[in-house]
Amino acid sequence: MILLAVHDTLLAQIGNPSPQAPPVSDKFLQLVRYFTWFVLLAGITAIIYAGGKFAWEKWTGGGLDSPKMVAGAMIGGVVATSAGTIMNAVIGT
Repeated sequence: MILLAVHDTLLAQIGNPSPQAPPVSDKFLQLVRYFTWFVLLAGITAIIYAGGKFAWEKWTGGGLDSPKMVAGAMIGGVVATSAGTIMNAVIGT
């Protein structure tokens, strides 16, 4: 009976907390946005470089290694742009 009274008294003093963002979350989100832009810029640069290398190999008659680079850049771009959707599927929210 005493434990029940103490339990009820303690529960009455605890309020319903509202969710708050951590103190440095705005800086972290800004860093994520910068990283997203960097990844997109790197992907575009990789596709341009691989396309130029493909044209050079075609023009000089060398081996054709650049189609693999173009395919890798395209697949990397798809993964990078769908990272949010992939993480939502993995986390389940």
